Amino acid sequence: MKLIFPDSLLWVSQSTVESLLKYYDYPHPIKSAKIILGYDKEHVTRTAKMCAAVAKSLNYSEKIICEYQITCLLHDLGRAGLDQALFGKIWSWAKNNNVPTRPLEWRQKFPNTTYGKETEAFWDMYSSELYEIGIENTEWAKEQVEMRLGYARRFNREIEKIKPELKKRGIEWLDWMGKVILYYYYPEKMDNAQNWVKKLGEILIACEQLEAYSNRIRGGDYYNRCDESFLEAFNYLDSLVDEGRISKSVLLAVRKLIADGLFDDILKDARDGNISKEEFNYLRKI
Repeated sequence: MKLIFPDSLLWVSQSTVESLLKYYDYPHPIKSAKIILGYDKEHVTRTAKMCAAVAKSLNYSEKIICEYQITCLLHDLGRAGLDQALFGKIWSWAKNNNVPTRPLEWRQKFPNTTYGKETEAFWDMYSSELYEIGIENTEWAKEQVEMRLGYARRFNREIEKIKPELKKRGIEWLDWMGKVILYYYYPEKMDNAQNWVKKLGEILIACEQLEAYSNRIRGGDYYNRCDESFLEAFNYLDSLVDEGRISKSVLLAVRKLIADGLFDDILKDARDGNISKEEFNYLRKI
């Protein structure tokens, strides 16, 4: 039986989407009258649409798909308040100097770091070098580092702030939702989780990384990237399969929907409309 997807690829109302995206807007810590508009709103929306569609193709219930799409819309809440200039400067420096940018990679390189204290270890090691390029060891700069190396801590802090409002909107924040969101940075948090939950985490990784590899704005702002490549994106996803982070069945489901053209508009939007005929042909054969 042919699957039927909503044209918008939204399983929740547009008003719900808009209300959730507002949580990415963040009061500036120094300029009291200024609001830092959420940097990741378009990214999380595109990701959430793809994730829900993949979950549908894998026969999840409508109830779970709705809850999952809400989860995906909030998956970058730990980066609310992202200061584009400061964040970009810190992490471009880190990448250029082979400094780990994710908690798992950090712990692999520096196994003596206390679990959950990767942000503090980063500043202990590199504050003098960052100072040389004009980045002072301020609380605001620390938060920009925490947005990556301490993501679980910052995400949990932000989600706790909004739980009462979510409840008023009829949204119950469930334990599995946090596990799904943190799976990419903290795969160990999925230990002992039920298979259906782990698979949702895998879908989020696959779709989020596909969008990130296709995202022209993000690529220039803080991936230090000059061009996007679907080949590179799928090579990376294949490497995650080899690592056991994504199952073959999940990646196959993603590939099938892409080959069917379901995500063409989403990927084109991520690329600012710049997808060549050759690239579309590549996607049809993926």
